[in-house]
Amino acid sequence: MDASIIAPEGASLSPEDVSSFIHTRINAADFAGKKVLLIIPDGTRTAPVGEVFKNLHDHVAAQTTAFDILIALGTHAPMSEDAINARLDITAEERAARYSQVRVFNHEWDNPQALSTLGAIPSSEIAELSGGLFAMDVEVRINKLVHDYDILLIIGPVFPHEVVGFSGGNKYFFPGISGPEVLNFFHWLAAVVTNARIIGTQWTPVRKVVDRAGDMVPGDKRCIAAVVHGPRLAALCYGTPRTAWEAACKLSAPIHITVKDRPFHTILSCAPKMYDELWVGGKCMYKLEPVLADGGELIIYAPHIHEVSITHGKLIEEIGYHCRDYFLKQWDRFKDYPWGVLAHSTHVYGQGTYENGVETPRARVTLATGIPEEICRKINLGYRDPASIRPEDFAGREEEGVLWVPKAGEELFRLKNQPPWAVL
Repeated sequence: MDASIIAPEGASLSPEDVSSFIHTRINAADFAGKKVLLIIPDGTRTAPVGEVFKNLHDHVAAQTTAFDILIALGTHAPMSEDAINARLDITAEERAARYSQVRVFNHEWDNPQALSTLGAIPSSEIAELSGGLFAMDVEVRINKLVHDYDILLIIGPVFPHEVVGFSGGNKYFFPGISGPEVLNFFHWLAAVVTNARIIGTQWTPVRKVVDRAGDMVPGDKRCIAAVVHGPRLAALCYGTPRTAWEAACKLSAPIHITVKDRPFHTILSCAPKMYDELWVGGKCMYKLEPVLADGGELIIYAPHIHEVSITHGKLIEEIGYHCRDYFLKQWDRFKDYPWGVLAHSTHVYGQGTYENGVETPRARVTLATGIPEEICRKINLGYRDPASIRPEDFAGREEEGVLWVPKAGEELFRLKNQPPWAVL
């Protein structure tokens, strides 16, 4: 299925545009008599999920035998009923009156009873897909609900991403609704390649693994990929998870990648409220690492963040944040930890070296959050009292080598003439 696209140049999509796109580009007859499962992101992604959901519901739900939702949490914490309503842009009263037949499920990545094994990607294929970095069988498990529906329809945004290059598409299956095996594998694959070489690149070894696993998911798979620009919706693409994603990537790159002429010795990276723990707030480092100068400091400013990770906090406190080589050169010590946690650690810490037992970061990462100083030191990150920081003091100082990013995490900053796959 080729992607159907609406992307008015230099303009936003109005609610009428969204409604028209869904009602004219999506054939309602395809859904008649079918059981449909929508797969959507949690609240850590900016996207018009509610607007698309409501239009889809109006267009096709009456013709289906089921019209349900599965939240692609990956390993994030489950969403509450209030958070689900906010994600769908509806009130509790509207949900009870108008959408009462729509069941909503939180993905359970760590519950074996909620998962189904699709098979394994053999080591020979992994070696080919990873460019020879790994050769191992990778088990592929996914939420077993996928077997209960005729159509799996992803609704989600596309942004530059530290693990796959660009988010979206089959990533909503893996890791969105997958088991831990493939999730841990490809996150560590990304860490070995490094964020600096992957982020903002369309085709990466990790994307190849994600798409290969996506091919194993049964059923009729479709995707509505959104491209957002700040608060506005810039484009919608409808097709298969691969074709819609490919179209959205081409539209995302010029919107979500900002090119700078020089690196910055000080960056104040302000986390939006949707990042409620460092596990997701780390994006404020990932998207800015390419423009952080050697020996510089990136400050994640987020007074509202009080948790390292609800799900993985204890493990992170145990291992801390470190560069890739800290783990690779002590692999026997760390190989039995979840590889996804190790990957997150390296992505937040950034590039560095580990020689003769001494770790040297390329640059420093400091937390100005609600996480106590003793925890920051324990996990090997810097600390600043957020009350001591006035964000406006960092504004307008780019010529001094100081960068202020008021809403970090979704826009990638890259140096001029720095191509994808460049090594810092």
